[in-house]
Amino acid sequence: MPHRFSSAIFLALAILASLATTVSTARGASELPTTPAFSKETGPLRIGIIGLVHGHVEGLLWQASQRTDIKIVGIAEPDRAIFDRLAAKYKLDATLYHATTTAMLDAAKPEAVSVMSSIKDHLPAVEACAPRGVHLLLEKPLAFSTSDAERFEALAREHRVLILTNFETSWYASVREAKRLVESGERAPIRRMVFRHGHKGPKEIGCTPEFLAWLTDPAQNGGGAIVDFGCYGAVLSTWLMNGQQPTSITASVSTLKPKIYPLVDDDATIILTYPAATAVIQASWAWTHDNKEMDVYTERGSIHAAKWDELQTREENAPPQSLKPQSKPAHLENEWTYLRNVVRGECEVDPLSSLEFNVIVAEILDEARRATTKPGTR
Repeated sequence: MPHRFSSAIFLALAILASLATTVSTARGASELPTTPAFSKETGPLRIGIIGLVHGHVEGLLWQASQRTDIKIVGIAEPDRAIFDRLAAKYKLDATLYHATTTAMLDAAKPEAVSVMSSIKDHLPAVEACAPRGVHLLLEKPLAFSTSDAERFEALAREHRVLILTNFETSWYASVREAKRLVESGERAPIRRMVFRHGHKGPKEIGCTPEFLAWLTDPAQNGGGAIVDFGCYGAVLSTWLMNGQQPTSITASVSTLKPKIYPLVDDDATIILTYPAATAVIQASWAWTHDNKEMDVYTERGSIHAAKWDELQTREENAPPQSLKPQSKPAHLENEWTYLRNVVRGECEVDPLSSLEFNVIVAEILDEARRATTKPGTR
Protein backbone atom coordinates (compact mmCIF):
# COMPACT_ATOMS: atom_id res chain seq x y z
CA MET A 1 0.00 0.00 0.00
CA PRO A 2 2.71 2.54 0.87
CA HIS A 3 4.55 1.56 -2.29
CA ARG A 4 1.47 2.10 -4.47
CA PHE A 5 0.86 5.49 -2.76
CA SER A 6 4.46 6.60 -3.45
CA SER A 7 4.15 5.49 -7.06
CA ALA A 8 0.94 7.41 -7.43
CA ILE A 9 2.55 10.56 -6.05
CA PHE A 10 5.51 10.12 -8.38
CA LEU A 11 3.19 9.67 -11.37
CA ALA A 12 1.15 12.72 -10.40
CA LEU A 13 4.24 14.86 -10.04
CA ALA A 14 5.51 13.66 -13.39
CA ILE A 15 2.21 14.59 -15.05
CA LEU A 16 2.22 18.02 -13.40
CA ALA A 17 5.78 18.63 -14.53
CA SER A 18 4.84 17.62 -18.07
CA LEU A 19 1.83 19.93 -18.03
CA ALA A 20 3.93 22.80 -16.70
CA THR A 21 6.42 22.26 -19.52
CA THR A 22 3.60 22.18 -22.05
CA VAL A 23 2.06 25.40 -20.70
CA SER A 24 5.45 27.08 -20.64
CA THR A 25 6.09 26.03 -24.23
CA ALA A 26 2.62 27.09 -25.31
CA ARG A 27 3.03 30.52 -23.77
CA GLY A 28 6.41 30.71 -25.43
CA ALA A 29 9.80 32.03 -24.52
CA SER A 30 8.60 35.42 -25.80
CA GLU A 31 7.42 36.23 -22.27
CA LEU A 32 10.95 35.96 -20.92
CA PRO A 33 12.66 39.33 -20.45
CA THR A 34 15.25 40.28 -23.04
CA THR A 35 18.09 42.76 -22.84
CA PRO A 36 17.96 45.47 -25.54
CA ALA A 37 20.77 45.49 -28.07
CA PHE A 38 22.20 48.86 -27.04
CA SER A 39 23.98 51.06 -29.55
CA LYS A 40 27.76 50.96 -29.37
CA GLU A 41 28.22 54.26 -31.19
CA THR A 42 29.82 57.32 -29.62
CA GLY A 43 29.53 61.00 -30.37
CA PRO A 44 26.22 62.69 -31.21
CA LEU A 45 23.16 60.45 -31.18
CA ARG A 46 22.18 59.71 -34.79
CA ILE A 47 18.44 60.34 -34.99
CA GLY A 48 16.09 59.66 -37.87
CA ILE A 49 12.65 61.25 -38.03
CA ILE A 50 9.61 59.36 -39.32
CA GLY A 51 6.86 61.78 -40.26
CA LEU A 52 6.62 65.55 -40.03
CA VAL A 53 2.87 65.80 -39.41
CA HIS A 54 3.12 65.97 -35.61
CA GLY A 55 3.55 69.51 -34.32
CA HIS A 56 6.04 68.36 -31.68
CA VAL A 57 8.59 67.70 -34.42
CA GLU A 58 9.53 71.36 -34.37
CA GLY A 59 10.84 70.92 -30.85
CA LEU A 60 13.28 68.28 -32.07
CA LEU A 61 14.31 70.32 -35.09
CA TRP A 62 15.06 73.31 -32.88
CA GLN A 63 16.91 71.22 -30.29
CA ALA A 64 19.08 69.63 -32.99
CA SER A 65 19.99 73.09 -34.28
CA GLN A 66 21.17 74.16 -30.80
CA ARG A 67 22.95 71.05 -29.51
CA THR A 68 26.04 69.02 -30.34
CA ASP A 69 25.00 65.73 -28.67
CA ILE A 70 22.25 64.86 -31.16
CA LYS A 71 22.26 64.86 -34.94
CA ILE A 72 19.42 64.38 -37.41
CA VAL A 73 20.67 62.01 -40.11
CA GLY A 74 17.51 61.42 -42.13
CA ILE A 75 13.85 62.36 -42.42
CA ALA A 76 11.04 60.28 -43.91
CA GLU A 77 7.96 62.22 -45.01
CA PRO A 78 5.85 61.51 -48.11
CA ASP A 79 4.73 65.14 -48.42
CA ARG A 80 7.76 67.00 -49.79
CA ALA A 81 6.08 70.37 -49.27
CA ILE A 82 6.01 69.87 -45.51
CA PHE A 83 9.70 68.99 -45.51
CA ASP A 84 10.57 72.01 -47.65
CA ARG A 85 8.69 74.36 -45.34
CA LEU A 86 10.43 73.05 -42.21
CA ALA A 87 13.78 72.79 -43.99
CA ALA A 88 13.65 76.48 -44.77
CA LYS A 89 12.72 77.35 -41.19
CA TYR A 90 15.38 75.16 -39.53
CA LYS A 91 18.03 75.20 -42.27
CA LEU A 92 17.85 71.47 -42.99
CA ASP A 93 19.98 69.99 -45.74
CA ALA A 94 17.93 68.69 -48.66
CA THR A 95 19.87 65.42 -48.60
CA LEU A 96 18.12 64.50 -45.34
CA TYR A 97 14.85 64.01 -47.21
CA HIS A 98 13.42 60.59 -48.07
CA ALA A 99 9.93 59.88 -49.29
CA THR A 100 9.64 56.55 -47.44
CA THR A 101 10.66 55.17 -44.06
CA THR A 102 12.55 52.23 -45.56
CA ALA A 103 14.57 54.50 -47.83
CA MET A 104 15.53 56.71 -44.90
CA LEU A 105 16.47 53.80 -42.65
CA ASP A 106 18.57 52.10 -45.31
CA ALA A 107 20.39 55.28 -46.33
CA ALA A 108 20.82 57.05 -42.99
CA LYS A 109 21.20 54.06 -40.64
CA PRO A 110 20.12 55.94 -37.49
CA GLU A 111 20.69 54.64 -33.98
CA ALA A 112 17.18 55.68 -33.03
CA VAL A 113 14.16 57.33 -34.60
CA SER A 114 11.67 59.88 -33.40
CA VAL A 115 8.22 59.00 -34.74
CA MET A 116 6.23 62.13 -35.52
CA SER A 117 3.30 60.57 -37.36
CA SER A 118 -0.32 59.91 -36.50
CA ILE A 119 -0.86 57.38 -33.70
CA LYS A 120 -2.20 54.83 -36.19
CA ASP A 121 1.03 55.10 -38.18
CA HIS A 122 3.14 54.11 -35.17
CA LEU A 123 2.66 50.48 -36.18
CA PRO A 124 4.26 50.64 -39.65
CA ALA A 125 7.10 52.70 -38.19
CA VAL A 126 7.83 50.05 -35.56
CA GLU A 127 7.49 47.25 -38.11
CA ALA A 128 10.09 48.96 -40.30
CA CYS A 129 12.55 49.86 -37.52
CA ALA A 130 12.51 46.86 -35.21
CA PRO A 131 13.90 44.27 -37.67
CA ARG A 132 16.72 46.70 -38.45
CA GLY A 133 17.60 47.03 -34.76
CA VAL A 134 16.65 50.71 -34.64
CA HIS A 135 15.29 51.99 -31.31
CA LEU A 136 12.18 54.18 -31.30
CA LEU A 137 10.79 57.12 -29.35
CA LEU A 138 7.10 57.56 -30.13
CA GLU A 139 5.13 60.67 -29.30
CA LYS A 140 2.36 59.89 -26.82
CA PRO A 141 0.45 57.68 -26.69
CA LEU A 142 2.12 54.42 -27.71
CA ALA A 143 -1.15 53.22 -29.25
CA PHE A 144 -4.90 53.49 -28.81
CA SER A 145 -5.55 49.81 -29.51
CA THR A 146 -4.48 46.82 -27.44
CA SER A 147 -3.71 44.82 -30.57
CA ASP A 148 -1.13 47.37 -31.76
CA ALA A 149 0.44 47.52 -28.30
CA GLU A 150 0.74 43.75 -28.16
CA ARG A 151 2.37 43.74 -31.59
CA PHE A 152 4.92 46.26 -30.31
CA GLU A 153 5.70 43.97 -27.37
CA ALA A 154 6.35 41.05 -29.68
CA LEU A 155 8.58 43.09 -32.01
CA ALA A 156 10.55 44.57 -29.11
CA ARG A 157 11.27 41.11 -27.69
CA GLU A 158 12.08 39.53 -31.02
CA HIS A 159 14.47 42.25 -32.19
CA ARG A 160 15.74 43.52 -28.80
CA VAL A 161 14.83 47.13 -29.48
CA LEU A 162 13.55 49.83 -27.18
CA ILE A 163 10.09 51.17 -28.00
CA LEU A 164 9.69 54.23 -25.80
CA THR A 165 6.90 56.77 -25.42
CA ASN A 166 7.42 60.49 -24.86
CA PHE A 167 5.16 62.59 -22.61
CA GLU A 168 5.90 66.22 -21.79
CA THR A 169 5.03 65.54 -18.15
CA SER A 170 7.82 62.95 -17.88
CA TRP A 171 10.30 65.84 -17.72
CA TYR A 172 8.52 67.80 -14.97
CA ALA A 173 10.47 67.99 -11.71
CA SER A 174 7.11 68.54 -9.97
CA VAL A 175 5.87 65.13 -11.08
CA ARG A 176 9.09 63.40 -10.03
CA GLU A 177 8.94 65.03 -6.60
CA ALA A 178 5.31 64.00 -6.16
CA LYS A 179 6.31 60.39 -6.75
CA ARG A 180 9.19 60.71 -4.27
CA LEU A 181 6.85 62.08 -1.59
CA VAL A 182 4.56 59.09 -2.06
CA GLU A 183 7.36 56.53 -2.06
CA SER A 184 9.00 58.04 1.03
CA GLY A 185 5.75 57.73 2.96
CA GLU A 186 5.55 61.48 3.53
CA ARG A 187 2.34 61.51 1.48
CA ALA A 188 0.89 58.03 1.50
CA PRO A 189 -0.98 55.85 0.86
CA ILE A 190 -2.68 57.20 -2.26
CA ARG A 191 -6.47 57.18 -2.11
CA ARG A 192 -7.47 59.46 -4.99
CA MET A 193 -5.78 60.96 -8.06
CA VAL A 194 -7.19 63.68 -10.29
CA PHE A 195 -5.52 64.53 -13.60
CA ARG A 196 -6.35 67.58 -15.72
CA HIS A 197 -4.71 67.72 -19.14
CA GLY A 198 -5.47 69.56 -22.35
CA HIS A 199 -5.91 73.03 -23.83
CA LYS A 200 -8.46 75.14 -25.71
CA GLY A 201 -8.40 72.79 -28.68
CA PRO A 202 -5.97 72.00 -31.51
CA LYS A 203 -7.68 74.31 -33.97
CA GLU A 204 -8.01 77.11 -31.44
CA ILE A 205 -4.30 77.04 -30.51
CA GLY A 206 -3.21 77.06 -34.16
CA CYS A 207 -2.05 73.52 -34.94
CA THR A 208 -0.87 73.13 -38.53
CA PRO A 209 -3.34 71.74 -41.08
CA GLU A 210 -1.44 68.44 -41.37
CA PHE A 211 -1.42 68.03 -37.57
CA LEU A 212 -5.09 68.97 -37.20
CA ALA A 213 -6.11 66.57 -39.98
CA TRP A 214 -5.08 63.40 -38.16
CA LEU A 215 -5.80 64.64 -34.62
CA THR A 216 -9.46 64.99 -35.58
CA ASP A 217 -9.65 61.73 -37.56
CA PRO A 218 -10.90 58.86 -35.37
CA ALA A 219 -9.18 56.31 -37.60
CA GLN A 220 -5.79 57.98 -37.17
CA ASN A 221 -6.05 59.19 -33.55
CA GLY A 222 -8.52 56.72 -32.07
CA GLY A 223 -10.71 59.58 -30.88
CA GLY A 224 -10.24 63.19 -29.88
CA ALA A 225 -9.36 64.49 -26.42
CA ILE A 226 -9.94 61.08 -24.84
CA VAL A 227 -6.79 59.77 -26.54
CA ASP A 228 -4.84 62.98 -27.05
CA PHE A 229 -4.94 63.95 -23.36
CA GLY A 230 -6.45 60.95 -21.63
CA CYS A 231 -3.12 59.21 -22.11
CA TYR A 232 -1.40 61.57 -19.64
CA GLY A 233 -3.54 60.58 -16.69
CA ALA A 234 -3.38 56.94 -17.76
CA VAL A 235 0.42 56.82 -17.69
CA LEU A 236 0.75 58.89 -14.51
CA SER A 237 -1.76 56.78 -12.61
CA THR A 238 -0.06 53.59 -13.82
CA TRP A 239 3.28 54.98 -12.63
CA LEU A 240 1.99 56.21 -9.28
CA MET A 241 0.35 52.80 -8.72
CA ASN A 242 3.65 51.04 -9.61
CA GLY A 243 2.31 49.32 -12.69
CA GLN A 244 -0.88 48.06 -11.09
CA GLN A 245 -3.72 47.67 -13.58
CA PRO A 246 -7.14 49.12 -12.75
CA THR A 247 -9.91 46.75 -11.77
CA SER A 248 -12.50 48.79 -13.67
CA ILE A 249 -12.54 51.49 -16.35
CA THR A 250 -15.47 53.75 -17.12
CA ALA A 251 -15.60 56.78 -19.38
CA SER A 252 -17.84 59.48 -20.76
CA VAL A 253 -17.24 61.74 -23.75
CA SER A 254 -18.85 64.81 -25.24
CA THR A 255 -18.47 66.93 -28.33
CA LEU A 256 -18.93 70.42 -26.97
CA LYS A 257 -17.92 72.13 -30.21
CA PRO A 258 -19.45 69.98 -32.99
CA LYS A 259 -18.94 72.63 -35.67
CA ILE A 260 -15.19 72.47 -35.07
CA TYR A 261 -14.82 68.76 -34.18
CA PRO A 262 -17.69 66.91 -35.87
CA LEU A 263 -15.99 63.50 -35.94
CA VAL A 264 -14.43 63.15 -32.49
CA ASP A 265 -14.94 64.01 -28.84
CA ASP A 266 -13.44 67.20 -27.46
CA ASP A 267 -14.08 66.54 -23.77
CA ALA A 268 -13.69 63.28 -21.87
CA THR A 269 -13.59 61.84 -18.37
CA ILE A 270 -12.10 58.44 -17.56
CA ILE A 271 -12.46 56.85 -14.13
CA LEU A 272 -10.03 54.12 -13.08
CA THR A 273 -10.75 52.03 -10.00
CA TYR A 274 -7.96 50.28 -8.10
CA PRO A 275 -8.33 48.06 -5.03
CA ALA A 276 -7.46 50.95 -2.68
CA ALA A 277 -7.55 54.08 -4.86
CA THR A 278 -9.44 55.90 -7.61
CA ALA A 279 -8.14 57.96 -10.53
CA VAL A 280 -10.19 60.59 -12.35
CA ILE A 281 -8.76 61.61 -15.72
CA GLN A 282 -10.13 64.86 -17.16
CA ALA A 283 -9.01 65.25 -20.77
CA SER A 284 -10.30 68.19 -22.76
CA TRP A 285 -9.96 70.45 -25.75
CA ALA A 286 -12.20 72.93 -23.94
CA TRP A 287 -10.01 74.27 -21.12
CA THR A 288 -9.50 78.03 -20.99
CA HIS A 289 -5.71 77.53 -20.88
CA ASP A 290 -2.95 74.99 -21.41
CA ASN A 291 -3.51 72.54 -18.59
CA LYS A 292 -1.15 69.84 -17.32
CA GLU A 293 -1.60 69.21 -13.62
CA MET A 294 -2.43 66.51 -11.14
CA ASP A 295 -3.67 66.27 -7.56
CA VAL A 296 -2.76 63.27 -5.45
CA TYR A 297 -4.77 62.77 -2.25
CA THR A 298 -3.31 60.55 0.44
CA GLU A 299 -4.00 59.73 4.07
CA ARG A 300 -1.18 62.12 5.00
CA GLY A 301 -2.18 65.14 2.96
CA SER A 302 -2.29 66.03 -0.71
CA ILE A 303 0.09 67.01 -3.52
CA HIS A 304 -0.59 69.43 -6.36
CA ALA A 305 1.90 69.01 -9.21
CA ALA A 306 1.56 71.39 -12.16
CA LYS A 307 3.89 72.27 -15.04
CA TRP A 308 7.64 71.94 -14.71
CA ASP A 309 8.64 73.00 -11.17
CA GLU A 310 5.26 74.13 -9.84
CA LEU A 311 4.48 72.05 -6.76
CA GLN A 312 2.38 72.43 -3.61
CA THR A 313 1.58 70.18 -0.67
CA ARG A 314 -1.27 70.49 1.77
CA GLU A 315 -1.85 69.14 5.23
CA GLU A 316 -5.34 68.22 6.37
CA ASN A 317 -7.51 71.34 6.69
CA ALA A 318 -4.52 73.60 6.07
CA PRO A 319 -3.68 76.01 3.25
CA PRO A 320 -1.39 74.79 0.44
CA GLN A 321 2.36 75.31 0.82
CA SER A 322 4.70 75.78 -2.14
CA LEU A 323 7.56 73.31 -2.33
CA LYS A 324 10.69 73.40 -4.46
CA PRO A 325 11.16 69.99 -6.10
CA GLN A 326 14.47 68.22 -5.97
CA SER A 327 16.64 68.38 -9.09
CA LYS A 328 16.07 65.65 -11.64
CA PRO A 329 18.85 63.20 -12.52
CA ALA A 330 20.93 64.53 -15.44
CA HIS A 331 19.72 61.86 -17.87
CA LEU A 332 16.10 62.95 -17.29
CA GLU A 333 16.70 66.59 -18.22
CA ASN A 334 14.67 66.19 -21.43
CA GLU A 335 13.64 63.55 -23.94
CA TRP A 336 16.68 63.90 -26.21
CA THR A 337 19.24 63.69 -23.42
CA TYR A 338 17.38 60.66 -22.11
CA LEU A 339 17.15 59.03 -25.54
CA ARG A 340 20.89 59.38 -26.12
CA ASN A 341 21.65 57.80 -22.74
CA VAL A 342 19.12 55.00 -22.82
CA VAL A 343 19.79 53.65 -26.33
CA ARG A 344 23.48 53.41 -25.44
CA GLY A 345 22.78 51.58 -22.19
CA GLU A 346 24.03 54.47 -20.06
CA CYS A 347 20.85 54.68 -17.96
CA GLU A 348 17.91 52.47 -17.12
CA VAL A 349 14.62 52.72 -18.99
CA ASP A 350 12.45 55.23 -17.17
CA PRO A 351 9.09 53.64 -16.24
CA LEU A 352 7.11 56.58 -17.65
CA SER A 353 8.51 55.89 -21.13
CA SER A 354 8.65 52.11 -20.79
CA LEU A 355 6.88 49.69 -23.07
CA GLU A 356 5.56 47.81 -20.04
CA PHE A 357 3.67 50.79 -18.61
CA ASN A 358 2.58 52.16 -21.98
CA VAL A 359 1.02 48.87 -23.02
CA ILE A 360 -1.15 49.29 -19.93
CA VAL A 361 -1.92 52.85 -21.06
CA ALA A 362 -3.01 51.53 -24.47
CA GLU A 363 -5.25 48.98 -22.77
CA ILE A 364 -6.82 51.72 -20.63
CA LEU A 365 -7.43 53.94 -23.67
CA ASP A 366 -8.85 51.09 -25.71
CA GLU A 367 -11.21 50.04 -22.92
CA ALA A 368 -12.20 53.65 -22.25
CA ARG A 369 -13.03 54.19 -25.93
CA ARG A 370 -15.17 51.04 -25.90
CA ALA A 371 -16.81 51.97 -22.61
CA THR A 372 -18.12 55.28 -23.93
CA THR A 373 -21.42 55.81 -25.64
CA LYS A 374 -21.65 57.74 -28.90
CA PRO A 375 -20.32 61.27 -28.23
CA GLY A 376 -23.06 63.68 -27.35
CA THR A 377 -23.16 67.24 -28.67
CA ARG A 378 -24.12 70.50 -27.05
